[in-house]
Amino acid sequence: MTKIGLLSDTHSYLDESVFKYFADCDEIWHAGDFGDADIADQLEAFRPLRGVYGNIDGKDLRLRFPEDLRFTCEEVEVFMTHIGGYPGKYAPRIKADLLANPPKLFITGHSHILKVVFDPKIHCLHLNPGAAGKHGWHKVRTLMRFEINKDKIENLEVIELKGR
Repeated sequence: MTKIGLLSDTHSYLDESVFKYFADCDEIWHAGDFGDADIADQLEAFRPLRGVYGNIDGKDLRLRFPEDLRFTCEEVEVFMTHIGGYPGKYAPRIKADLLANPPKLFITGHSHILKVVFDPKIHCLHLNPGAAGKHGWHKVRTLMRFEINKDKIENLEVIELKGR
């Protein structure tokens, strides 16, 4: 079993409570818009980090992280990108690939809207952890935690961070 801490859209702000909430996690996944490399450095120093760059991320982060990341965790194929849309409204840039070769878990950021949606057409769970940073129009800052146990995604939790 692998315990995952998932966040996105930190926009150069990393709440200290992230380390408390992700203390039992084996890996941290960031779905883009780190804001600056210091955020990635802090997360990577704490736990193994997987991430993608977002539209606000500069050259340093774009050289360090890919735009799209496909990988397998346990027995679950994961596709993570910052701007990917959601079931029924996938982003044109990734739609054909996503539909032709659907993962079991599709993770995006960008919208600052927390979403957990299953797409029955491609048998894929879509997660967007919302925004963990203070910049943007969202009113509540959020994170997610979940476990991947062989081929199952289990024990998904949504965490609301205090303050804006």
